[in-house]
Amino acid sequence: MYAVIGRFTPQVFALFRIVAGLMFMVHGTQKLLGKPPGEHGTFPPFSWPAGISGIIELVCGFLIAVGLVTGIAAFIASGEMAVAYFWQHFPKDFWPINNHGEPAVLYCFIFLYIAAHGAGIWSIDNVLRRRTAVT
Repeated sequence: MYAVIGRFTPQVFALFRIVAGLMFMVHGTQKLLGKPPGEHGTFPPFSWPAGISGIIELVCGFLIAVGLVTGIAAFIASGEMAVAYFWQHFPKDFWPINNHGEPAVLYCFIFLYIAAHGAGIWSIDNVLRRRTAVT
């Protein structure tokens, strides 16, 4: 099976990083711009905590999707999701399935993995790394 699917690991990871970044970015656009419309509505950009989390989600999601300073952006995004879980979801119930915290937990560990792994191929980080290696 590895010979069939495993040889595409770098490409699949790149798609994983891009899609995760874009999905996270949409959370930020929803909070800050009201697009796409959702249950949370729009928040002033520097309101606490939704406006600040919207800025983090928009900026870090974009940086993760394009693969620029990916490790730092993913680490910040992971931390934001950990805070979101323990601040907003955990007080309601211990179990994520009951407190609706599954997305926060998943994003936290997805971004922690991306921070540890690095951007991989199809990223600005990869282009910059190759460019500095040549010079």
